[in-house]
Amino acid sequence: MPPTLASLVHHTALKLTVRAGEDRLDVPVRWAHVSELADPVPYMEGGELLLTTALKLDADDAKAMRRYVKRLVGAGVVGLGFAVGVNYDEIPEVLVDTAQEEGLPLLEVPRRTPFIAISKAVSAAIAADQYRSVTAGFAAQRELTKQALTDGPEGLLAALAAQVDGWAALYDASGAVVATAPEWAGRRAARLTADVERLRDRPAPASSVVGGPDNEDRVELHTLGTGRRPRAALAVGTESALGTAERYAVHSAIALLTLTTERSRSLRAAHERIGAAVLRLLLAGHPDHARAVAGDLYGGLLDAPFRVIVGESADGDPLDGLAEVVESAAARSGEAVLVVAEGPERLVVLAVDGGAAVEACGEYAATREAERAAGGQEQGDEEHELVVGLSAPAGPIAAAGAYKQAEQALSVARRRGRVLVEHEQLAAGSVLPLLADDAVRAFADGLLRPLSEHDATGRGDLVASLRAWLSRHGQWDAAAADLGVHRHTLRYRMRRVEEILGRSLDDPDVRMELWLALKATAAAE
Repeated sequence: MPPTLASLVHHTALKLTVRAGEDRLDVPVRWAHVSELADPVPYMEGGELLLTTALKLDADDAKAMRRYVKRLVGAGVVGLGFAVGVNYDEIPEVLVDTAQEEGLPLLEVPRRTPFIAISKAVSAAIAADQYRSVTAGFAAQRELTKQALTDGPEGLLAALAAQVDGWAALYDASGAVVATAPEWAGRRAARLTADVERLRDRPAPASSVVGGPDNEDRVELHTLGTGRRPRAALAVGTESALGTAERYAVHSAIALLTLTTERSRSLRAAHERIGAAVLRLLLAGHPDHARAVAGDLYGGLLDAPFRVIVGESADGDPLDGLAEVVESAAARSGEAVLVVAEGPERLVVLAVDGGAAVEACGEYAATREAERAAGGQEQGDEEHELVVGLSAPAGPIAAAGAYKQAEQALSVARRRGRVLVEHEQLAAGSVLPLLADDAVRAFADGLLRPLSEHDATGRGDLVASLRAWLSRHGQWDAAAADLGVHRHTLRYRMRRVEEILGRSLDDPDVRMELWLALKATAAAE
């Protein structure tokens, strides 16, 4: 512990006597400072034991003496050492009374005790305290290192919680709680998720303090990792501010966890290369080779129904967020997941059908969609916006087909200005929304323009007649009845359509193109 006024009073060689403030002797002393100034406050930092012979003080000026004491208290001076037998044979009563009133400890220093002896005693005590703190810090570092090597991050957290007499928690890159010590701290750590997410938005390394006297505890948050984006975070909760030894322990824990994180980063890079090779083999139609390369890395993922997720983004940031969300969800649920970055702007994921990773992908996309809507952003405004395509469930033999499905869904998501589209939604819905494309509309306008121009002259209603005839599958009587004309009139109009377009209505491809053109035109109106 640092030196206190009580420890100085009990120092037998100093012979100090307490004249006021007996109930405040347990206050730590940061330094001993000698000053004969009538106002030494501008040169004080707080926490000092001020030593004086009162060379500049006038014991007959009670107001000045009281003002002197009040300013010392206001500056945070923890005690006043008054040397007797130099300028005053005893401490002036007004000084004693004022010190007692203001709660300022007043120590009488006998003439035979030089101020330098008091300064040396304070300095030696501070040095001894610092040495104890450093020694305790090294001991803590050894214990934390031992636990990290034997029991991993969980053991390290347990050792850290014991060192600081509090609790500790480790968060992953998404802000989710990975481990806590003791176990009861899990609920407390979970309530800090929002604070951890805010910390991750700051440049690394970053730290912050949350809580305080009015809350359950004081919590320090620290990011872990050496990259631009933190890969984890550490929370340390205590009843009060950390001391020197506890600070050493926390810094050691940060270094060890960062080292573990960076080593995991290297392993992750190797894992990603294996994942890319497995994906290439699956898409090439070699599931057996893919299983041989994967080994036990992906558990039963390559044997059970899975979904293929393909995401794209111009600047890559949303893809980082998607990867973190999917991997964290899979880790929490014990699922295997295969994540492959095909360059900085494209991500491919294989995830268990119906699992937590697929669900987390949908929730992340919905959040991005809501953020875009809240910002008033028009569809397709931002080139960097995330777009995601999700395949139908598939097995390893059909991986290539599932990949193509995800790409098709992604293409539709891009055209519609959506964040995520599932391939199953396309198959279960209508093809008509796919016609809402400028290229399709341009084709429709070009194909039907000769008929529209003919109708504009007032010589017939070829477009409406064509629509009615196609909708009735070429049934003359039914189509003529819909138009309210004779079937011979309708036959004449259909011949005119063929003449103007130069195409035969007997050709099913022509009928299909004309029908889609009519639908695209109607959708645009």
